[in-house]
Parts: sequence; structure tokens; C-alpha cells
Amino acid sequence: MWRNYVTVGLRALTKNKVYAFINIFGLSLGIAACLLILTFVRYEFSYDSWMPEADRAYQLQNFYLPTERGGEEMKLQMTSFVSGTALQKDFPQIEKRVYLTSQGMVIEKDGQPTAPERGVLVDGNIFEILRIPFVKGDPAHALDDTSSLVLSEAEAEKYFPGTDPVGKTLTVTSGDMKQDYRVTGVFKDLPKNTSLRFSVVARFDPQTYFQKVPTMLTSWNNQGGYIYVKLRPGTDAKAIEAQFPAWEKRNIPDDPGETGPHSNPGSYGDWRLVNIRDVHLGEGQAASMVPGADKQTILTFAVIALMILAMACINFTNLATARASQRAREVALRKVLGATRRQLITQFIGESILVAGIAMVIALALAELAIRPLNAFLEAEMSIHYLGSDGILLPVIALALIVGLAGGVYPAIYLSRFQPARVLKANKSGAEAEGSGRLRNLLVVGQFAVSIGLIICTAVVYSQTIYARTMDAGYKREGLFQVYNLNAPAVEPVAKTLVEEVRRIPGVTAAGRTSISVNPGNNSMTSARRLGQTQSVQIGVYGMDPGVIDALGMKLLAGRNFNETIAMDDSTTPTPVNIEAEKALVARGTNVIVSEAAAKRLGYATPQEAIGKPIQVGFTVPEAGSWVPATIVGVVTDVRYRSVRQPLQPILYFYQTAGYQQLLVRANGDLKAINAQVEAIWKRLVPDHPYFSRYVTDVVHDLYNQDERRAQLFGMFAILAAVIGCLGLFGLASFTAERRTKEIGIRKVLGARTQDIVRLLVWQFSRPVLIANLIAWPVAWWVMRDWLNQFDIRIDLTPTPFALAGVLALVIAVATIGAHAFRVARTNPVHALRYE
Repeated sequence: MWRNYVTVGLRALTKNKVYAFINIFGLSLGIAACLLILTFVRYEFSYDSWMPEADRAYQLQNFYLPTERGGEEMKLQMTSFVSGTALQKDFPQIEKRVYLTSQGMVIEKDGQPTAPERGVLVDGNIFEILRIPFVKGDPAHALDDTSSLVLSEAEAEKYFPGTDPVGKTLTVTSGDMKQDYRVTGVFKDLPKNTSLRFSVVARFDPQTYFQKVPTMLTSWNNQGGYIYVKLRPGTDAKAIEAQFPAWEKRNIPDDPGETGPHSNPGSYGDWRLVNIRDVHLGEGQAASMVPGADKQTILTFAVIALMILAMACINFTNLATARASQRAREVALRKVLGATRRQLITQFIGESILVAGIAMVIALALAELAIRPLNAFLEAEMSIHYLGSDGILLPVIALALIVGLAGGVYPAIYLSRFQPARVLKANKSGAEAEGSGRLRNLLVVGQFAVSIGLIICTAVVYSQTIYARTMDAGYKREGLFQVYNLNAPAVEPVAKTLVEEVRRIPGVTAAGRTSISVNPGNNSMTSARRLGQTQSVQIGVYGMDPGVIDALGMKLLAGRNFNETIAMDDSTTPTPVNIEAEKALVARGTNVIVSEAAAKRLGYATPQEAIGKPIQVGFTVPEAGSWVPATIVGVVTDVRYRSVRQPLQPILYFYQTAGYQQLLVRANGDLKAINAQVEAIWKRLVPDHPYFSRYVTDVVHDLYNQDERRAQLFGMFAILAAVIGCLGLFGLASFTAERRTKEIGIRKVLGARTQDIVRLLVWQFSRPVLIANLIAWPVAWWVMRDWLNQFDIRIDLTPTPFALAGVLALVIAVATIGAHAFRVARTNPVHALRYE
């Protein structure tokens, strides 16, 4: 019996090869796409879940909240050193706390300095919290003392190729620290699905390391690293978070010299305990080691996957129903020959499951073929597993059964009800259920609504990405590159000589030292107020020398630039902190330049109005006095150093002779050749410190790389959805034209022209597409409005992408059925009237 069912099912497929191809290929394409997208979604949610005891490992994050004093909302993964020590002191539920910071690291072996991929310093054994697997050494004792160092597999091979590195010595330079470290272990290279990024981990003593900058250890506003904690078994992190308001009041002192409701960092800051597995998709994404993702966006991809699968299943059901309605005479003859209704239902459902099974096998093959290119595109390490806890074999089998049942139940129940006498008496080869045409039209409307919605989302996301990359950010991207690590002890003494020699390179038009660059990875804020006022505002504060304005391409809106010959422009104080020098700065004051937004925040209506005005700035140590008197000598255009997802920061710039982190170089001509000349000067002046630079266009590209990939993924899915929808539309058009063959013949005999027939058929299948626009447009507008609201500056949501998506979907639909309709309309009416 089952053999007969299979034989009949295969013959039904081979009888109409176009139907079989559309049905099987469309379904397999939808299932493969769904599998790939859901694999991607599961991968995004798998970050750091591979780590043993990940449920007990947490990161302390610091969120800055906007207040009436100003200040931009920032949700940082970094926090202050003192917040970690205070947390461990007050909460016995914390088993271990470790501070991790990246201050720049150079490793020297055999006299050759190199920069590791990413070196970090820790004040404890981080591997007791982050249980990263080790290849060599004991993770429990790998960082027992401040001369211990652990390498990743790649770094171990880099420094000790083919040999065991454990016990060997490397010289580490970071800041003012230079000491020999003993390699005590090697950990496995971190997988790509992690929020961590380090390849060298060295133990250090924060008290000694930060002795020149004591505020790194005492200030709640100095976010210089990451705090990781391990909770004791059974501890509820939410219960600890609920006690944070009282904890903040007990531990956080008021800002020096500040009064009022927002004088305490706890009033405009908030702290969160975030499980390590939730960091990647968490709310706090600023100052992250690895760029994270938005949970809502990832969940949107899951919804898209299910929509594409639903489209494929709708196609399958539509075509199965349409095809089954042509088998009325076959059903009638089977009934005459003794077939029961149960047997007929079993046959039709079995045929449907057979087709779904074939499609599923093809879908798995397509997914396996596509997973590698998708990994390369997303820079991921996704894989498809069939067995085990994350295996997909059983869900795939269940899906094939469900799809087969969905496609076969309705035709089986409907056709098995036919009365043989009525069908054979009328000599019918086909039959149509009442209302089934309307049902199929509704399903086609749903399919194209999804396609149109995805096309709109693709257009908006891509337009916003292009806009973010090309908008006027207040500086000129082309012809600019950034040289890093100017504040290294080996570089600092020759930094001024370096800048002077760089400026003499042919083609270099400007060069300047700065403590903020494009995508800086750091944030510095201070309080400022107009003279005579008691309420201050929050603004960013960074150093720059006179060459930065020309190097960035900023515009001076009012006043003048800094001048090295004017003593009041110089805000330099010694490092380490010298209280007498700080007091001298407070006594004499200094000159500053502010951005246009900073001038407005300080209460000046125009840039010109701010020139010459005295203000007070809080960028000195409390022991020297609360405020430094300053005079605004210049107002420059706003510069958006960070992503457009983050608010534009009003900035106060000051000039100092040392202490800069980056060098900005603007040049005309061959940028690579000029960069090579800068590197040659660097290596001559600083042979013991590696050179590192980046082109600003590359920095900006990386800044929006994820958004561009997201737009491309949306585009791929939109094309896929349109292809699946068109396959179903083509199949339905074919069967509709076949069922209406006699009608078309009669219309032609009565004088209808070919174009009249084509217009009739095209209009029939264009109406669902037009209706789909009415559904897709408001949904896409609502989704894209929320997505665009994530950006500080964004494109306008105009009708253009909606209209273009609607027209494109209509053109695709017409192109899909137009050629077929034209071929049917040209058929000789004699053949049509002989059809029955």
C-alpha cells in the first residue's frame, strides 16, 4: 500500500515538472534561509556561554544619565577602579573581584619590541572569574604575583615558535612600568563569539602603576578599565542591584566644589551587574572591548526567518491546493474503484510529506553550502549541528512533517469529499473549492507584504549607514591619518621633535597632537560654569595643540587658535601631580577654546558672544582648589568624534606641551607613502617602541561596518523573500491560466486581443501586490522609526523608500507573470476550445 502511495506521488510530480520544481525549490530555499538566519541568531545569543561557570561571572557597568546640568547619556562597559573595591567591600556575596585595564603594552624579546594584538593588565587572577580553557599551565595559579604573564596560543607561537613558553621571560613596557615577566600559562585563543578581547594578560599593582595619576584609583568619574566579579553560588544579582542606591550613598563622595542635587556622581550615574553572557547584546555598548549588537535587531532577524519560512510554506500550501484541485477525476475514479476516504486522505498527506521531505534534504544541502560564505561575510564561526543539545535533526524532521501536513490536510479533506457521480457526469478534470481562490489571494498578499517590508527596511538601513559615513562630522576624513601611543614614556620626550619633523615631510599640510581622535575609545568630562554662577554644566574636556584645527579641518567660528608663544594659553602641569603647580594654575588661570555646542551649553547665544568671557573649569585636583579660572579665546565647529548613535559631545579644549595620546596628520598626495615616511621618523626617534597608525576613512568604515552588514543582510533576505513570493506567484498564475484555458479561448473568439488577455491576467495578480503595500507600509514605518531613533542624527523617513519598494514589488510581480500571460494569450483559440 505504502509503495503504491509513493509511486503515485512520484508520478504526480514527474507529470508536471514545473510544478514540482517550483514547489520543491521554493520550499527548500525558504527552509534553508530560515535555518541560516536562526543559526545566526542562536550564534549571537551564544556569546560567552561556552565559558564554564559563566552564570556566576558578571561585569560591573557604569551608565551616565542626562541631567539638567547637561551631559550626554553614556552606557559604558567600563567603570572606575574605586567602584569595584567598594562593591567587594559592601557585598559579601561577591567571591572575587578583578580590575582589568588596557593602557597600551609593548613586549620586548631578545631586544626586539613588538605590540601584542591586545595586552591587558589585571590586579588579580582574572581566570578564576573568566574560566577560559588553558593549553599550558594552571589557570588557578597562573597570575599569583605581579611578575606573572599569560599568553594566548597565537601570541605564544609568535614569541616562542615551536617551543614551550612556560617559564620563559618577556619584558613588558606599559606607561612608566618596564619589568620582566615570567610566562606562567597559555590559554586557548578566544573564539569569535565572545565579548572579550585580549591576547596577553599581565598581573600588576595598581597602587604602583597609577602613583602619578592617583585619581585613577580614587575618582568615581574616572572610567579606566573593566570590573569583573564572581558571585557566590546561589546569589541573585538583581537582589544586589536593588541595594545599589543605598550603596552609592554610603560610598560616593560629592564632586569637589560642587553643591546642589547633582553634585554627587551617584545622582547622574548608575551601576549595573551584567552577566558575562549578556554583555554582547546588553544595553551598555559604549567603551566595549568588542563591538556588541542590539538584542531587538537580532530578534528582528529571528522574526524575518520565520516570515520567510512562512512564505515558503504558504507557497507550498497554495500550489499543493491548486494542483490537487486538478485531480478531481482521479479522486472520483479511485472512489469508484473502492478507495475509502481515509485512504485518499492518507495518500494526499503522504504525497505532501514526501515533497516536504525532499525539500528538506535539499534545504540542508543549501544551508551547508552557504554557511562558510556567511561566516566569512559576518566574520563569525557558526556551524550547523545535527545531534546533541544544539542539534537540529529532530526539529528539522518535525518541521518537514508539519509543513507536509499543512500542505496536504486541506486538499486531502476537500478532495476526499467529492461525489464520484457528479464529477464523472460533468466530465470534470478539475474542481475548485468555494472561497479557496480568496484564501490564496490573501496568502499572496501576506507574502508580498513581507517582501515589500524587507525592501523598505533595507533601503532605510542602507541610507542611514551611507548618511552616517558621509555626513559632515565637522572634520575632513580624506587625507587624514592618526598615529597612536604618543603618551608612551619612550615617545613623550621626543613627541614635539616628531611633530616638527612630520610637518616638514613634502605633502604634509598639517599635524597636531591631541588627546581625542576619531573613535577615541576614551571619554573625559568636567564641570564648567560662567563666572558668578553656582550651577555648573557637564562638558567634555580634551587637550590639543595649535596644529589640530588645521589637521582635522575644523573651522574657527570666532576668536583665535592657541598660540605656543602666549603663556596664558599653556595649561601644562607636571606629572605626577604637583600640588604647588596646580595651585599656581588656579591662581593665574588659563585660556581655552570651546566647541559651538559647548558655548551654547554655557549659555552664550552666538560664538562671538563667548569670546573673551571668563568661565570656571573643574579640571584640577581638589587639593589645589575647586575651579580653574579660564577665558574663552576661540569657538570652533562641533566635531562628531564618535558614532552617530551617541549624542554629540560639547567640548572644551585646552593646550598643554605634553601628555597627548595621538598625532593627527593631514596630507595631500600618496597617503601610504607619507605614512611610511612618518613611520621612518618614528623608528629613528623611538626605535624601542612599535609604530601604529590608522587612516581615518578606515576608522569611520569600521565604526559603521556592523550597520552596513545589517543592511546587506536585510537586502539578501528581501531578495530571497521576493524570489520565494515570485515562485509562488508564477506557479499560481500557471494553474490559473490552465484552469481558464476555455475562458481565454472564448474571449479571443469574441474579439479579445492578446493585450486584453494579458492585461486581464496581469491585473488579477497585481491586485494582491497593491494591497500588500497598504499592509507593509505602516508596519515598516513603525519598525524603522524606532530603529532610526537609536541615532543622535538620522535621515528623514520620507515616502521615497516606501514608494520605491511598492513599485519594485509590482514590477517584479508583473515581470514574473507577464511573460507567461503573454504566451497563454497568444494560444490559438481552436486548441483552447478543444481542451475539454
